[in-house]
Amino acid sequence: MPDDLATTVLERCDALAAFSEEDGRLTRRFATDALRMAGDAVEGWMREAGMTTRRDAIGNVIGRMEGGDGGTLLMGSHLDTVRDAGRYDGPLGVLIAIACAERLRGTLPYALEIYGFADEEGVRYGTAYLGSSVVAGRFDPALLQRRDADGIAIAEAIGVEAAALAAAARAPADLRGYVEVHIEQGPLLEQEDVPVGIVDAIAGQTRAAVTFTGAAGHAGTVPMDLRHDALTAAAEWILAVEARARAKEGLVATVGEARVEPGAGNVIPGRVRLSLDVRHADDAAREHAVERLRGRADDVASSRDLALEWDVLQETPAVQCAPPLRDALAAAVRDGGHRVVHLTSGAGHDAAIMASLTPAAMLFVRCAGGISHHPSESVDHADVAAAIAVVMRFLEAHRG
Repeated sequence: MPDDLATTVLERCDALAAFSEEDGRLTRRFATDALRMAGDAVEGWMREAGMTTRRDAIGNVIGRMEGGDGGTLLMGSHLDTVRDAGRYDGPLGVLIAIACAERLRGTLPYALEIYGFADEEGVRYGTAYLGSSVVAGRFDPALLQRRDADGIAIAEAIGVEAAALAAAARAPADLRGYVEVHIEQGPLLEQEDVPVGIVDAIAGQTRAAVTFTGAAGHAGTVPMDLRHDALTAAAEWILAVEARARAKEGLVATVGEARVEPGAGNVIPGRVRLSLDVRHADDAAREHAVERLRGRADDVASSRDLALEWDVLQETPAVQCAPPLRDALAAAVRDGGHRVVHLTSGAGHDAAIMASLTPAAMLFVRCAGGISHHPSESVDHADVAAAIAVVMRFLEAHRG
């Protein structure tokens, strides 16, 4: 049975990969036609599974299967992607949940709600978890005025006001918890030679926009000692970011975006806008690193007579997964004949936000080479079948 469901899940992952903003590669950002079409497909599969469906104000796809009077268990993951993405990061968890719901319909003593979140990656607006933050009642209304690279504000993209988003928050009173299945996005499960793993904690994360502003000038006429080159300042600081992360165990720090202005080969860069992403399982260590990196940016700008702008876009604290749910997942893994491996997620997930609404837990699925956020992202059919079997056992046993 899990093998048949795994085939269906993987075929649906392939189908969703066709919904992209770009020809020849998978890019599906928040509030785009590609995301809406992917959501339509997911809604269709939810209805086939016997669920009622709806979209909330932020664009999350929600399917509900009624059960007994034992409250509601939430499951889900995200449907948006990074640029030039793989096809399993996010959708795999949604589709596994739907497959299990279809097979178990009418047998559970509680209701099951499955969420396909509209934004987890934060690619379009530089701030992640827009979808789950609405569900958890944590959406910041000020974000409605944030604009993308084309100048389109979130409010314009979704066409709703803050009151509608606030009204979309899920009431916690009847909730039994939230469980998310996701590819590991790392190599540990492959090294341990197990198909699935139990997440104990999710690392905290800080995202910031860092801008160095100097003076543009002619590349051939401005002497080197009179230049205020924003790009050389950015390069110096980026190396400092790398050095800081290498010096602290468990710390990762990434500058993943750089926008150089005016961006011509014969013009000294006058402004460089950078992204910064810092993560650690210990919030104090992360916060200390961010403080030191901001101080280093100030020093670099001052030494080169440049202006610095530092804008914190998002701060997500580290989250410990709920022991009862975590242990129940571990029991389901063990009952399937697999060795239980515990790990910390360095990647952020919607579970980190949902944990502020209800107890949360995560099951990781092994991915080839630990590769993710890349077209070569891959999962094995047998591992997906193992994950489905674990979730089925968990759902059937989760009656207390």
